Parts: sequence; structure tokens; C-alpha cells
Amino acid sequence: MSQIFRRPLVVALTAALGVSLLAASAIAQQKSESMRDADQRARSMSDGKGEHPSGKKDGDAAKKPALYPNAARVAPEIKVSPKASKLLQAMQEQYGKDDWAGVMAKADEIVGLSSANAYEKSFAYSMAGNAAASADDQAKAEEYFTKAVEANGLDNDGHYSTMYNLAATQFGEDKFADALKTMDRFLAETKSDKAEHLAFRAGILANLERYEEAAAIYKSLIAQNPNDKRILMNAVAALQNAGKFPEANGLLEDAYKRNMLTESRELRSLYIGYMNVERWDDARKVIEDGTAKGILKPGPDLARDYQVLAQNAYAADNLPLAIEFYKRAAPMAADGEAYLNLAKVLDMAGKKAEAKAAAKQALEKGVKKPEDANRILAR
Repeated sequence: MSQIFRRPLVVALTAALGVSLLAASAIAQQKSESMRDADQRARSMSDGKGEHPSGKKDGDAAKKPALYPNAARVAPEIKVSPKASKLLQAMQEQYGKDDWAGVMAKADEIVGLSSANAYEKSFAYSMAGNAAASADDQAKAEEYFTKAVEANGLDNDGHYSTMYNLAATQFGEDKFADALKTMDRFLAETKSDKAEHLAFRAGILANLERYEEAAAIYKSLIAQNPNDKRILMNAVAALQNAGKFPEANGLLEDAYKRNMLTESRELRSLYIGYMNVERWDDARKVIEDGTAKGILKPGPDLARDYQVLAQNAYAADNLPLAIEFYKRAAPMAADGEAYLNLAKVLDMAGKKAEAKAAAKQALEKGVKKPEDANRILAR
């Protein structure tokens, strides 16, 4: 009989569902949303609907509530010289035409002016950062956003939106320590308690493998909004990666009872979690329920999971149950290994004819050790 891979195999399966996928994808989406918002802000500038190079705002923009109302920072006085104003307006026109290279070149020209003040530099750097991000030059975007923040010349909405985009850009470059430092500063200065900001920080922590800290943030967010499935799954992933399977299972069980787990990866996260704490019957029930509802589809992943159940049944000397699970796994497996294990268990159970039939199917699908199948056929 093949070696019984129990907890090591299950842990490997869980890792495939962990923070490296879930949190990263969530933050990638968040980063995309952040950059889209920045792009819209920059375009509103170029359309004259937002902040003007003169530092003045139109009536509609001025009525909008502050994005960061709790920020303690005192916004600097905004002044723009006639010479810089013309260049800033020209840069905005280039942005409106998606001339990213032109925007960056114009920004460099503006900040190179000996008379350029903090606002003019910050405004130019911020626009250039958005242009670089749109051109998919993340390293350049980080450089420009950093300089925009350092120049410290924008109003609070512009200043902290730029800081947030800096953190998102650093995350996109896998500079997680830098992203965390930027995000910590952002949260400390804005005193923001928005879910998207806290979730972003949690995701950065997860990518730094600080899973327990990430999970604590996610759990606090779940308490505020228990129906947010993306936050829930990120909390589960962080807990699983921290080895806290019972706690992760508790969150998933609650969601399962409320019919929130509607995708195969979500159900798989629950039953793999059960396997990790050796709740084999519960894992089986979830698999059977998911299969009956059509959420879990036949395929190599489901075949591997059935084989884990089969291996456990074999280790518990329950040959009939092991045979049942191998029979379910074998037809959908990518190779003939499940058929070979089925043949071995059938042979041990004294079912020689069935064992030979399974061994033949194993050879047809391909196995690493065909001699094992041939020995059963030769008997």
C-alpha cells in the first residue's frame, strides 16, 4: 500500500487556499481601486472639476466632505506663481490626453524651477505618479508619490490620497515592509477607521507572514460586518496560515450555516480545515453536500481530497470506506495513482477480480510504478 500522507498532505492543500492567494488578490483589487480613484481625481483636475493649479477649487468640489476629516495635519497655504500655473495647466491637459510621458516630463520641468514652492512640487509629483502608474512604471510611480508626500504641499485630501497610493504601489512592488511603514503613518495621521484601509494593512501584514496580527484585524472587521465574505475568507486564510485551524473552522462553520459559502474554494477551505483537525466525518459531509449542490465539480482537486479521506480510512483499518473513497477519486484523478491504491486495497480485502480491473485502469491512466499494478495482474 502506498504511504499514508495525512496531516502533511492536508496542510499542503490548505496552503494553496491561504493568504498568499486570498489576501493578495483582495489587495490587488484594492490597489486597482485606489489607482482608479487617483486617476479619476487627476482627470477631474485636468477637466477643471477639482483642484486647480491656482490652488482654488470650484464650488462643487469645495462642498464635498473631507476624505480624511479626523486628520490632525494643518493643510498648508496654497500659492501658485503665474509661470508655474501655466506649466501645471499644460501638464493637466497632457494628462487628459493620456500623454503619460509628457506629464512626467512636464512635472520634472515644474519641480526644476528655482521658484517652485511646496504646493507646485507636490501637485506636479502627484500627477506624475498617477501618470507613471497608468504607464505601468511602478518604480517611477513610487518615486513620484514619495516626493509628492515629502514636499508636503497639498491639501489633506490630496496629501493623504497620495500617501495611500504610495503604500499601494509599494505593495505592488512586493515591498511589504515599506508599504506597512507608509500605511502605519497614513493611519496614524488620518486616524482613519475605514474598513478598506484597515483591511489593506491586514493584507500587508499577511504578506509579511505576520498572520496572527492580520487575523486580529480581519476578525474585528468581521464583527462590524459579518456578511463581508471577502474579509471573512481573508481572516480564515490568515488563521490557517498561523496554524489556528479550529478558530478558522469556527468562522467557516458559522458562514456555512448562513449559506455564505457558495464557491468551491470556500467549501474546500472548510473541509480541508476539518481534515487538519481530523474531523473526517464533518469533512466528508461538506464534500457530499457541496457535490450534491453542484458547487464542487469533478476534477483532480476533488480527487486528491477524496484520496486524503481514503488514506485516513485505510489508516483506521476501515477498508470498505477506503475502497468507497478511492472509487470516487479514481475516475476524476489526473493519473492512475488512485486506481492503483484502489487495486491494492481491493486486493487486501480479497476482491481479486475487482483489484485486477482497477490495476488495469491504473496502467491505462499512467502510474509512477507500473510494476505494482502488474504484480496484482499477475496473481
